Amino acid sequence: MNRPYTLKPLPSFGAEISGIQLSQQQPEETVSAIKADVTRHRLLVFRDQGIVSGERQVEISRWFGELESTFYKHPRSPHPDVFRVSNDEQTGCTGVGRTGWHVDGSFQAAPFAYALYHIVSCPTQGDTLFAPLHEILNSLPTEQRARWDRLWMLSDRRQRGAKPLVYQHPLTGQDAMCLHLGMTDAFVWDYGTPQQRMTSSAETRELLSELHAVFDGGNLIYAHKWRPGDFIISDNLALAHEAAPETQLPREQVGLRVMHRTTIKGEHVPCKRQDVQIQQAVAD
Repeated sequence: MNRPYTLKPLPSFGAEISGIQLSQQQPEETVSAIKADVTRHRLLVFRDQGIVSGERQVEISRWFGELESTFYKHPRSPHPDVFRVSNDEQTGCTGVGRTGWHVDGSFQAAPFAYALYHIVSCPTQGDTLFAPLHEILNSLPTEQRARWDRLWMLSDRRQRGAKPLVYQHPLTGQDAMCLHLGMTDAFVWDYGTPQQRMTSSAETRELLSELHAVFDGGNLIYAHKWRPGDFIISDNLALAHEAAPETQLPREQVGLRVMHRTTIKGEHVPCKRQDVQIQQAVAD
């Protein structure tokens, strides 16, 4: 692909982009290249972007679809669709991203398709961790993977419909996951079959601990160390993420942290692979 910017693959997944200023209007061919690279690499890190305004971040987000605002609001947010995160409650929403590995919007019928992050004020510490869901699943022993395939998650927020823990990414066809390890009320074994059974509280805790152990114990994680001006575009359905503990350190210790996040409305309800194949056969 003939790109109007430089792309440098990161060690495991994702790519670092240079030679482009997102604050400037971009031609359609550049937008198309960026969208294709997000699907291919799952995570694009744009360096040295300065301060991208909230309005411009919303414009960039619309390249990927309709924005869907978070239920969190803060009076200092520069735009109704911008979620403003901080380590200072007077400046932005605090305590965000620390409840466990998750994909954004897992509680909704269709989780967010993409998430865009821009560091407006960069502290000296506080990584954002990203986990590649396809590789996480491929790393599992056969028996453990088979057990995860039998699980459906019940969110404790808004939508109560069960969603498959493991399902097919709607664009790439790779295996992905719908999860939020801090906002799961229970799991259901073998949903939709005569063997369907909801987990007890103790069993739910054990499964959440098992999931945490796999994500925390592997070598597949990318820890993004923020630099001033960083702007990230993430395939939210392909990557789980979590904020490192240091993101909550007080500004007196690490400096002020301000991040702006936008999210794109999901268009696909998570479906098991066989259900997708049945739907395609009916459509044909």
